[in-house]
Amino acid sequence: MDTLLKPAHTDLPASPRLDAGPDQRPDPNHADCRGVASVLSRVGDKWSVFVIMMLSDGPKRFNELKRMINGISQRMLTLTLRGLERDGLVTRTIFPTIPPRVDYELTDLGRGLQQPVKALGEWAIEHLSQIEAARTRFDARNEG
Repeated sequence: MDTLLKPAHTDLPASPRLDAGPDQRPDPNHADCRGVASVLSRVGDKWSVFVIMMLSDGPKRFNELKRMINGISQRMLTLTLRGLERDGLVTRTIFPTIPPRVDYELTDLGRGLQQPVKALGEWAIEHLSQIEAARTRFDARNEG
């Protein structure tokens, strides 16, 4: 009886050389991956995406954003805006009026996200029916 247990895919990339320069060695702590993951978790969060989209045409007040983003709670909008501000994507401007007026606006860094966020949203809309069909098929196979 002949078995087919022969090694396959033996063309492996070479291991990084120990004498390679620092630019060629992987980070032993994978700090770059963690850093990118933290950024992607912020910009990939559904509420952050909505806020960025709503601010794309100019500054908005808190309640204006809340009305525009269906389903977001006051607390979640506050947390999202704080996170975006912390990451340098949104600015918060307080006007000394009575009552105080607070506007939120995209920074240059945040405006740089507009195109990728818009493209992601358009992709999601374009492929929504395919994704829903795939979910239905998956769920039907994995019931019970």
